[in-house]
Amino acid sequence: MEQMTEEHIKMYFYENRLKTFVGWPFEEGCACTPENMARAGFIHTPTDSCPDVAQCCFCYKELEGWQPEDDPAEEHRAHAQHCAFVSLGKAAEELSVSFSSCRKRDTRF
Repeated sequence: MEQMTEEHIKMYFYENRLKTFVGWPFEEGCACTPENMARAGFIHTPTDSCPDVAQCCFCYKELEGWQPEDDPAEEHRAHAQHCAFVSLGKAAEELSVSFSSCRKRDTRF
C-alpha cells in the first residue's frame, strides 16, 4: 500500500485543495469554479498542454475537458462511483463523529 505523505494528507482539507486552483480557466459564472471543484474533492493538476486537469485527492481520478456548465460533484460521481469521498454524500465540513454511542459501548466492558 502506498504511504501517505504529509502533503497528500493536507489535501484532505478544502482550504488546501482550493489553493491549488491558481490559473484555473473557469471562474465566476461557471459551475466548475475553483470553490466547487475543491468542494467536490478535486485539486488542480495542470500540464502545459492541458490547463484544466483536476484530480481527486482521495481516489486519484483525473478529469479534463471541463465545460463551464459542468458540475464538479456530479462529474465526480459519474466517473468515480466507488470513490470514498463521493460515497460520503456530504461535504467534509458537514462530517461529524458521535462519541456518545462509543461511550455507551465502552461502558459495557
